[in-house]
Amino acid sequence: MSTILQERERIDRMLAKYREELETLPKGTISEKKAGQSTYFYLKYREGKRVISKYVPQKDVETVREQVEKRRHIETMIRSLQEERAIAEKALEGQL
Repeated sequence: MSTILQERERIDRMLAKYREELETLPKGTISEKKAGQSTYFYLKYREGKRVISKYVPQKDVETVREQVEKRRHIETMIRSLQEERAIAEKALEGQL
């Protein structure tokens, strides 16, 4: 039982860390638009029902892409940890 409690505490710490990190990363996707010979990049994301497009300078595109990909990975990790936490909660309920 103490092992399950320790695991739940570990999951809670990791969830808090991941959620904190998510706040620093951009959400959305990178899209590109061609106008004549030039290509322009935009970060697109939703705020409520609105779709927001923010211009991303050419020099920052790779950095923003990496950050968006990191955000997706962290979101996947959070979902996985939430499932693990639910299992730990059920195990604790069965023990109490």
